[in-house]
Amino acid sequence: MKKRVEVADEGLYTCSFQASNKPRIAHVFLIVQVPARIVNISQDVSVNEGGNVYLFCLAVGRPEPTVTWKENKYGLMSEGEFLDITEIKRHQAEEFECITNNGVTQPDIRKVKVTVNYPPMITDVKNMPAQLGKTAILRCEAMAVPTASFEWYRDDRRPVENDNTLRIKNEKTRSLLLFTNVTDKHFGNYTCFASNRLGASNASMLLFRPGAVYGRGVAVNVGVSAGVGFWLCLSVSLLMKV
Repeated sequence: MKKRVEVADEGLYTCSFQASNKPRIAHVFLIVQVPARIVNISQDVSVNEGGNVYLFCLAVGRPEPTVTWKENKYGLMSEGEFLDITEIKRHQAEEFECITNNGVTQPDIRKVKVTVNYPPMITDVKNMPAQLGKTAILRCEAMAVPTASFEWYRDDRRPVENDNTLRIKNEKTRSLLLFTNVTDKHFGNYTCFASNRLGASNASMLLFRPGAVYGRGVAVNVGVSAGVGFWLCLSVSLLMKV
């Protein structure tokens, strides 16, 4: 009797035995089943927004297994070894599961991570009031892949630098201007500039004294606005550094 069955053992077998002093013969067809197994699958993918993604997942087993791609975020399913995504959008960035099954054992599951790159988009900008001698914060948040780099500029386009009353704190998706002791020199218009290798975005905001009157044209402005030549030159300069 064979203890370890192989695919090559599949076939017709004949059993001879004696029953009531008479020879008897029985025929048995052995079917060998093999659990479904993924043998080749796409590597993790990084693509720019608007590009195309082609994933594959190859599996073997007996009986022949099914292959299904699953999108976990929305629960969408796609049958077959190949998954094509055309003009991919940033919200489609996630892990895609390949599931193969033929009912012999538990399904075999592997994952492919799809990263979608896109230029910065500033999402959180507010004018902020501040009192003399108090603390204040200006915030600039930007969604981007790869993560954006931040720079700050004053209304006269001077780069903002750290000093004993002002500190720049850059986090993963946002940059903060931290004023530890507000003085008259701090009031005015500040521009946040966010960039990565795919592009750039800027937004302006006011640090103002409550009750003070400011001229028109100083409201928050997201995108390329006044001084467009300056910001375009700055964009090109920063992108060339990446």
